Amino acid sequence: MAELRIAGTIGESIVDGPGIRYVLFTQGCPHGCPGCHNPQTHDFNGGKVVDTALLLADIRKNPFVKAVTFSGGEPFAQPLALAELASALKEQGYHLMSYSGYTFEQLLQREDAHPLLDKLDLLVDGPFVESQKSIELRFRGSANQRVLDVPASLAANAPVWCEKYR
Repeated sequence: MAELRIAGTIGESIVDGPGIRYVLFTQGCPHGCPGCHNPQTHDFNGGKVVDTALLLADIRKNPFVKAVTFSGGEPFAQPLALAELASALKEQGYHLMSYSGYTFEQLLQREDAHPLLDKLDLLVDGPFVESQKSIELRFRGSANQRVLDVPASLAANAPVWCEKYR
């Protein structure tokens, strides 16, 4: 399998998407949003490099976790390696979600983003905007960000909200 540069993982989370989820924090982010929740993940040379086969094995250790969130950093800074991991997870029935500082529209313009987008169920898109921060928003940090139904968005070739998280 491929290699990923990661900042770390959380084996069980209930705040990074619906249900009990494994969270993978990628390392490296080009956005540098003021007030970012994970500034330690910005350095592209930080974190550690791991084989996605090891991550897959770690995710599969807990039989109660059937959902994975890709956070960051910026997951779409490493879309092809993540797509490989996502493909293996989808084959095993996992629900997949990702955060991105890019908008869905921007990701559609990037050919390298499509293999990962094709595997996702949900996407929280857009940069964190500190002036729009709210702790009352589900699974997102600022009001400009959207929780998108990725299969519906891809079918429409336009962003489609996951209504229960609007």
